[in-house]
Amino acid sequence: MRAANRLRHNDDFRLTTRQGVSAARSHVIVHLAVLSSPEVKRIQEEPRVGFVVSKKVGNSVVRSRTKRRLREIMRARLDSLPSYASVIVRTRAGINEIDHDTLVGEVDSALASALRKLERRTAKKEGAQG
Repeated sequence: MRAANRLRHNDDFRLTTRQGVSAARSHVIVHLAVLSSPEVKRIQEEPRVGFVVSKKVGNSVVRSRTKRRLREIMRARLDSLPSYASVIVRTRAGINEIDHDTLVGEVDSALASALRKLERRTAKKEGAQG
């Protein structure tokens, strides 16, 4: 994944989890926000993705492998994300025990659910303003 598509700073992670929507599955939680306000520094039009892999998943080797797997899955989905999107993929214990196809299915399902929630929230805000 290109450096421009990586979410790196604590403030960006915090804004994404607090202002965005989330969708959970048995092994992943996806947080999604569209951060285009002028207060947000480091803003860019391309979608950015960050990963949170806790120590409950395993030792550093297992956590790194998990991040690499998730990075490859999300790289293929960058084009389907809206502009100014920030995505955080958080893992749950046991993720290292599932096969690739199951992991892809869970990430896709959670991401699709988060996108629907974001669309509903945006439509609700526009309806309240207009």
